[in-house]
Amino acid sequence: MLTQTLRDLERDGYVNRTVYPEVPVRVEYELTELGKDLVKPLYALVSWADTHKSKIDLARKTYDDKNKTQ
Repeated sequence: MLTQTLRDLERDGYVNRTVYPEVPVRVEYELTELGKDLVKPLYALVSWADTHKSKIDLARKTYDDKNKTQ
């Protein structure tokens, strides 16, 4: 799953992948300019979720309680 996610991020242009022909093979990933540009809005989303954590937890509990018998 991690490998597929990293390949998707590479495909979308968020990361660069460098393979070093060593034994064992070493692979490094780094953010592209596009990936770096995404960090600030992503941080804002994480910050928002942290601020609203109690509301999100309550919504999840309400949903789970409502859907236990289904």
